[in-house]
Amino acid sequence: MKALIIIDMQMEMQHRIDSGADHVNPDAPLRIVALSDAFRQKGWPVVHVRHRDADPTSPFHQGAPGHAPMPCDDAQKSEPVFLKTTSSGFASTDLAPYLQGKGISDLVVTGAVAGFCVNSTVRAGADLGFNMTVARDAVIGFGLPAAGLSARMIFDVTMAHLKADFARVVDAAVLLDE
Repeated sequence: MKALIIIDMQMEMQHRIDSGADHVNPDAPLRIVALSDAFRQKGWPVVHVRHRDADPTSPFHQGAPGHAPMPCDDAQKSEPVFLKTTSSGFASTDLAPYLQGKGISDLVVTGAVAGFCVNSTVRAGADLGFNMTVARDAVIGFGLPAAGLSARMIFDVTMAHLKADFARVVDAAVLLDE
């Protein structure tokens, strides 16, 4: 069975975009909604993974404005929400046992941030034996200005690495046509 994984689409991402941060895929939330709708119509699970930080000054601290889900990541009542404290959606959650218990072997990954949590979640999922697919245009990426690295550069290198050894990397339209 196949499942859609939405990673860290929380208001902190929208705040970064609104503040003018260098980023790629401004339409990723629209593609996540389209994929979520398609998965729900087919009866396939939609799984939400969100970041939570114990530091009360963190934008990802529970109750902070940045911790809230973006509208594209609004979970329906029957959909699981995993709260992680690490980069990978697998390392600090029961995501893998949940998926294995449901007989889910194929994961379509969307969300944020390409070079961080999406990257580590896809790699960990592949290492655990899941068939990983990344919906490239449904993933947000940000630059690292202090390191002189643009969002586009980080995004392209991340997608190339994932495609080389860990995942199938395609646009959302390809997945919607399957």
